[in-house]
Amino acid sequence: MFLRIDKLQFDLPLPNEKNPNAAATVQELFGGRFGEMSTLMNYMTQSFNFRGKKELKPYYDLISNIAAEELGHIELVAATINALLAGPDVKSREEPVDPTTTPLDFAVGMRNAQNFIAGGPGAMVQDSRNIPWTGDNVFSSGNLVLDLLHNFFLESGARQQKLRVYEAVSDPVAKALTGYLLVRGGVHQVAYAKALETLTGVEMTKMLPVPKIETAKIPESKRLMDQGIHLKLYRFSPSDYTDMGKIWKGPHPDDGQEVFVTDELPNGGETMDSGHDSAEFSPEYSMDEIMEIAKNLHKKSGLAD
Repeated sequence: MFLRIDKLQFDLPLPNEKNPNAAATVQELFGGRFGEMSTLMNYMTQSFNFRGKKELKPYYDLISNIAAEELGHIELVAATINALLAGPDVKSREEPVDPTTTPLDFAVGMRNAQNFIAGGPGAMVQDSRNIPWTGDNVFSSGNLVLDLLHNFFLESGARQQKLRVYEAVSDPVAKALTGYLLVRGGVHQVAYAKALETLTGVEMTKMLPVPKIETAKIPESKRLMDQGIHLKLYRFSPSDYTDMGKIWKGPHPDDGQEVFVTDELPNGGETMDSGHDSAEFSPEYSMDEIMEIAKNLHKKSGLAD
């Protein structure tokens, strides 16, 4: 069972401009092998299949709770892609257009025309090559050590991909996204390392950071680390998953500060609306018609205008 809050986990800025090619690059963080769809579905599937939920509760709690956070991460990636597809001035696309004037001709020269043809325009469940995400990216072996080791590797690969997208896309919304995901993905990477240490005695945290770059050197990440975001493991539940603190404790390998579990949710930010796109008939109704529909719904429901 999930509780959904209509906010983004992180307050994303508006993009500088409409940039569909940048959106196509960010798609790797959505549906790539090391993207947020993969982290979400790996941890979610492992939590579904977890054996010994009572006997091994701290590990079950950890994997389940990180899966819940990943739901918010994929929402952030989609919001970034949609912002880059729409640009900062969404109102400019509301005026009715004549389809015979080829209003989407610019999409022909874009790396991922499917964002416009199938997405309307919007994020797709695919990578930067336009290849759909596949369940073959999910690893759930039933062996706890093996699953945790895989998760550590998955977060390490995800860290590398985030850094490369950060290096490729200059727009502030993409920079902010990757800066945030580097910090939070780093939390998950360290958490799985700590979990493996408690099970095997192998000092996994000595391998960090992987890849070898200090997140604090990324300005968008450093601002968050200065707020202590890298020390927190959020508990996305009002009353469950209470044993994560048996694993998520001790010093953070980056700076030696004590890590901790918090019941406070991220401050977050407002969800993004890509606006009405007449060329895509999304939504199909004009804004005047939508307002009239909303007015009628309020009237029939007995609500004030």
